[in-house]
This record gives sequence, C-alpha cells and structure tokens, in this order.
Amino acid sequence: MLSVILVLPLQKGVDIMMPGLIVPAIIIWAILEEIFKFGAGWLGGARSREDNEPVDPIVYMVTAALGFVALENTLFIIAPLVGDQFAESFITGNLRFIGASLLHVVTSGFVGAALAFSFYKPRRVRAAYIRRAMFAAIAFHAIFNVLILKFDGTGTVLAFSAVWIGAIFLLWAFERAKKIAPGQ
Repeated sequence: MLSVILVLPLQKGVDIMMPGLIVPAIIIWAILEEIFKFGAGWLGGARSREDNEPVDPIVYMVTAALGFVALENTLFIIAPLVGDQFAESFITGNLRFIGASLLHVVTSGFVGAALAFSFYKPRRVRAAYIRRAMFAAIAFHAIFNVLILKFDGTGTVLAFSAVWIGAIFLLWAFERAKKIAPGQ
C-alpha cells in the first residue's frame, strides 16, 4: 500500500508536465506503477529467505498488487463520495474492481511468473527474465489504460477481454510453476 502513496505524487507531477491524458503520460503512469509494485513485491518477500520455491515469487508479486490496488481503489471510491456523488462512487468501485484490480494482479503476476520460471537459473538470466516481464507488464498496463481512457465502449471491451485472457495465462503459469524442479 505504501507504494501507492509514493506513486501518486509522481503521477501528479506527470499530470502537471503533460496535461490532458496524452498517451506518453499514460505510459509513464504505467511505468511508475509497475516499478513500485515490483519494488513492493521484491522488498516484501521475493528476495527473502522465505522465497524458497518457484511459486513463491508469484504469490509475493500478486500480494503486492492486491495491496496496491486496495488503496488505489479506496482513493478512487472516496473521491466521488466527498462530493456527494454516491452513484458515481458505486459505479467507479464496480468497474475498478473488475478492471483495475484484475489488471494489477495480472501485470504483477507476469513478473512473478518470470521470477518463478527463472528460479533456478543464474542471476544474469533471472535479471533478463525480469526485464522482459517488466516490459510486458508495462506495455500491457499502458495499452489497457489507453483503451479505457481514449476509446469508448469498444476499447473497454477489448481491455477487459485482454485482462481476463491475462488472468487465464496467470493461472496457467502458476500451475506450471508448481512443477518446476531444480535444474530446469
């Protein structure tokens, strides 16, 4: 949750420097969120002694994502309530639960899966897996945001469909990670 508190001022700075929901700003928001979620997952357990089997990094990264999105969603829901817009708060909460919550879990899960699949590999190889997964997570997150913010109903349908496909991939990756043995 702390990562949200650190990300928000940086995103506000991006808003000031690049006003108007332009695509570069949306990409920078995704970069910030993914880096800080990775930091939370890494510091929260993925680098600890308790990270001792391939599925563990997926659990740590998904847990970091859930903490991040819990506070982020709370802030999104509270904002309309402050202005006595109860219906908007209800709708925002439902859409964020379906879209943003799953998006954060999937993108952090990508990184966790990369850590899982490189669990027994040398540090250099593991770093390459992390770089590729972070790039994929950032790209996926940015494309989701662009579809939601710049396109109407079709963009939302595409974004939500992609997130659900990503969730299926994450479940598959988790099952595969359970079967990884030393030396693979």
